[in-house]
Formats: sequence, structure tokens, C-alpha cells
Amino acid sequence: MTSGRGTSTARERTGWVFYDWASQVFQTSVITVFLALYLTGVAEADARASGQACPGETGLVDCDVSLLGVPVAAGSVYGYLVSIATLLQVVVLPIAGAIADRTQDKRRMLALFAFIGAAATAALALVAGTNWQLGFVLFVVANTAYGASIVVYYAFLPELVGPDERDALSARGWAFGYLGGGLALVLHLVVYLGRDSLGLSESAAVRICFLLAGVWWAVFTLLPLRRLRRHQPPQGGKQGRAVLTAGFRQLGSTLREARRFPLTLAFLAAYLLFADGINTVAQIAGLYGERELLLPREMLIATILVVQFVAYGGAVLHGAAARRFGAKRTVLASLVGWSVIVGCAYLLAPGNAIGFLMVGAGIGVVIGGTLALTRSLFSQMVPAGREAEYFALYEVGERGTSWLGPLLFAVIADATGSFRPAIVSVLVFFVLGGVGLAFVPVRRAIRAAGNEEPALV
Repeated sequence: MTSGRGTSTARERTGWVFYDWASQVFQTSVITVFLALYLTGVAEADARASGQACPGETGLVDCDVSLLGVPVAAGSVYGYLVSIATLLQVVVLPIAGAIADRTQDKRRMLALFAFIGAAATAALALVAGTNWQLGFVLFVVANTAYGASIVVYYAFLPELVGPDERDALSARGWAFGYLGGGLALVLHLVVYLGRDSLGLSESAAVRICFLLAGVWWAVFTLLPLRRLRRHQPPQGGKQGRAVLTAGFRQLGSTLREARRFPLTLAFLAAYLLFADGINTVAQIAGLYGERELLLPREMLIATILVVQFVAYGGAVLHGAAARRFGAKRTVLASLVGWSVIVGCAYLLAPGNAIGFLMVGAGIGVVIGGTLALTRSLFSQMVPAGREAEYFALYEVGERGTSWLGPLLFAVIADATGSFRPAIVSVLVFFVLGGVGLAFVPVRRAIRAAGNEEPALV
């Protein structure tokens, strides 16, 4: 059994949770609130500029743009964009994880990926008029860098605390993340909703929000970079380009070794299903509210703000529930909650702002805690010294296959001309993922990885 993992100071653990605070702005303000609606509008402007007669301002606008030479509905561009961007992560993230474990220079790699992502996010301020293709490229860069930074960040978790404290620290990180994302969104709301008094157009206000999001991400990343330290020696002495080559070889070794831990892989299989559902709901919530429920954009942003602050309490609540009932049981209960929430969203009538707000509050209760506890559960099931490589596979589960949900949503919306049947399709991910998780013997998986078991799972 491995019992020496998890030695850190309170100062270092506080620094670690602040990367959740720093990076959550990308998920909240950029992906969930502004980019989907803004980029869809820019794509529709491009379609209109080409001479197409695009009807109306609501619903799924029926006009096409060229996406890599293939005509697609302008309203479906964002769904396809997310699918392509996350597929790229399937290639990049495992390599990044292998290099991080081989060099054990996680702090420097976290800085590299975080600052690249922040710079690409800030550069989204240049997307205007009809140049949605520039937004496409910048989002791919930012999304890939974000995913790689999260791989490295997660890999610190087993090094900071022992098995019995991991659920609490992971939940604390998610709570801080949603609090930080919420406060950043308040700042963006001041700019966006106060645009008239500031003398800004709607487009200019959104682009300033992209710039501020990139600055927030970069500035608050400085705190974890000052406090985190190296906990393990490098696994290889290569430098420069040789590290990249060794990283590819290390990845092959990890993939071969992972077959020795079928229970860990079974957990991953279940996780990638319900994480796909969670990511899809987060990514299309604003688009669904505006185009299907016909709600004003200000109402959508206010609802997302409510989600952020409720999610802080939800993460804390999940941490407390895990201490009493175990992380696995708590996650399963959350997946039931997710299914109920999606069903409620499907039943909402157009214009039902209060109902949409209640659905958002429900998402806030379950989103942070679900992901925090699966993160800590998985950290128990990976062998010591290979954390970044296995968390890369974990991120492939969360990000790399999350193209399925947005793609299914986009295809159904494209075929039916409505987002309502598309939203209900997400249920399948929660049901199948929950059933898969229920059958994973978590304690046996922890023992198989050679790790010390927590008192309660």
C-alpha cells in the first residue's frame, strides 16, 4: 500500500484551490454565458452577408455558413465547434500528462498552459463583424490549453493530502472555483448590462468581457504558481525536444499499464458518460434559454450568476454528504438530480423566467459537488507517480469524449429545427453513467492501484 502521498502545508493547499478560482472564469463567462450566443450571432451575420435570407431573430436561424468546407446551419456552429475542439484534446492532453509525470515540473507546465489559455481568451476580443472563423481558432487554442492546465492541476491533488482528506479539499477547490467564477461574472455583468451608460455597443461589451476574462485567469494564476512546489523527483533526465519524445513513449507505457487496472477504467467509462451530460448542459444552457425559451439575454446571464453562487454551497454540501455517506453514494444521488433537472428544462414553457431560474438553481446544487467528488474518487484509483498521466485520461473522459453530447444536441436541433427535443437527449448520458458507476467496486479499485483506502467511500 502507498501511504506517503499527501504532504503539504496549509499555505500550499490554499494556493492549489485558487487555480479553480482563476480558471473557472473560462468555463463560466466564456463558454457558458458569452461565447455560444456571441459566436452564433457572428456566424449568422456572416450568413446574412453572403446574401441568404435568414428568418427572424429567435428560434434556430435557418441559414448556412461553411465550416471546413461543409455547409452547416449558422445556429449549429457552436455545437460543432465544441466537438472539434474537444476532439483535439484527445491527442494533446495525454501527451501533456505524460510529460508532466516524466519531468515532475508541474508548476512550470501549469504556468505555460494557463497563460496560453488566458492570452487566447483575451484575444477573443478581436472577434467581430463576420469573422467567426477567428473565434473558432482562438477557442480551440484556449480550450486545449485550459484542458492541459487542468490535467496538471488535478495531478497535484494526491500529493497534497491523504485519502481521508481528499474529498474535502477537492470540494473546497470546486467551491472556490464557482465563487471566483461568480464574482468574475458580476464584473462582466456590470460591463454588459451597463453598456449603454458606458457608451458601448452590445458587441463591444461582450468583447471587453472576453478581455477581462483572460486577464482574470492570468492574474489569479500567479497565486498557485507562488505556493505550489515539486513533491516528487523527475522520472527521466531528458531535456528539450527529448522530453516530448519521451512523453510519447511514456504515454504508450501508461496505456499498456492501464489495462492492469480494469476497475479504474470501468470508473472512467462511467464517468465519461455522465460528465458528457454535465458539460453539454453547461455549454448549451444559454443557447437553449434564448432560442427555445425566448428569454432575454440579461435573464440568462443573471441565471448563470445564480448558478455560480448556489454551486459554492452545493460543493460544500456535497463534501459534507461524502463525509457521512461516502463519495460514491453522493455522486449517484447527484446523477438522479441531474436527470430530474433536464426533465424540468424540457417541460418549461417559452417565457417562463422563474422556471428557468429554478432549473439553474438546481444545476448549481449538483454541478460542483458531482465533479469535485468524482475528481477525488479517481485520485484514489491511480498509481503513485503517474497522477498526471491518469488525470490526462480522466480529462479525455471529461473533455475528449464530450463532443458526443454537443454533437448529438446539434444534430437533433439541426434535424428538428428546435432545441427542445435536443435537450432531452442529454438524459441518456446521466442514466447510463449512473448505472455504470453503481457497478464499480470502488474499494477494490483503490486496493488494486496500491493505495491506502479511506475510511468511507
